Amino acid sequence: MNKLFYLLLVVTVLTSCSEYQKTLKAEDISDKFKMGETLYNEGEYGKANTLFAQIVPNYRGKPQAEKLMYLYAKSFYEMGDYYVAGYQLERFASSYPKSEKKEEASYLSAKSYYELSPVYSKDQSQTTEAIDKLQEFINLFPESDYVEEANALTKELSVKLEKKAFEIAKQYNTISDYEAAIKSFDNFIFEHPGSSFQEEAHFYRLDSAYKLAINSIERKKKMRLEAAKDFYIEFKEEYADSEHIEDVEDIAIELEEELQNYSSQS
Repeated sequence: MNKLFYLLLVVTVLTSCSEYQKTLKAEDISDKFKMGETLYNEGEYGKANTLFAQIVPNYRGKPQAEKLMYLYAKSFYEMGDYYVAGYQLERFASSYPKSEKKEEASYLSAKSYYELSPVYSKDQSQTTEAIDKLQEFINLFPESDYVEEANALTKELSVKLEKKAFEIAKQYNTISDYEAAIKSFDNFIFEHPGSSFQEEAHFYRLDSAYKLAINSIERKKKMRLEAAKDFYIEFKEEYADSEHIEDVEDIAIELEEELQNYSSQS
């Protein structure tokens, strides 16, 4: 019984492949459209896409063009070819502004840009573009069922940009370029007020300022100690229950001891 089943399965697959190859080489564009749609519905997006690509020029201006272009554009998305999908879906939405598929196409186009966003350690220009595309969709379709997911994706991408900026600033601290670290953390704190990295940014800014002050030449030391102390006061006010609080208090003690040297000299 099992052998018969597998034999029938093999025959079916071979027949299907034969029909596909025959249609692929045929001239009848309606047969290509019909088989392409069938293959698309069966999840054979690559084969469907190949057939659609052959007939797209033939359907320009025809009533069936809207359906064809939707399936063609979406097949790229289903194949994971997000570069082309983003472009083709966006093109569909602009070419058929009254289509019932416009909202879905617009969202999937924006989501294609999201899929192209790289890991945070790489250049984030595509991440910024993806955020812009998702926000454009939200603005255009504020009542869409896709808005909740679009907002979640936008937040995820925004956190990635925040992590990138935070890690760059932290790297300056790691390589002991404390002035650059302080400036970078200042910018981060100002530009990302609601970030989950705010506490860490405040801590490493204080740490950088402390290390810069302790290792400064004499004529700059007092000013830098006082600046570090200001960062300590700000951190203590904002994050009194921080996991870094013991380290922060140790820094404060050393800053105060160093500043006492200047008090005794005055």
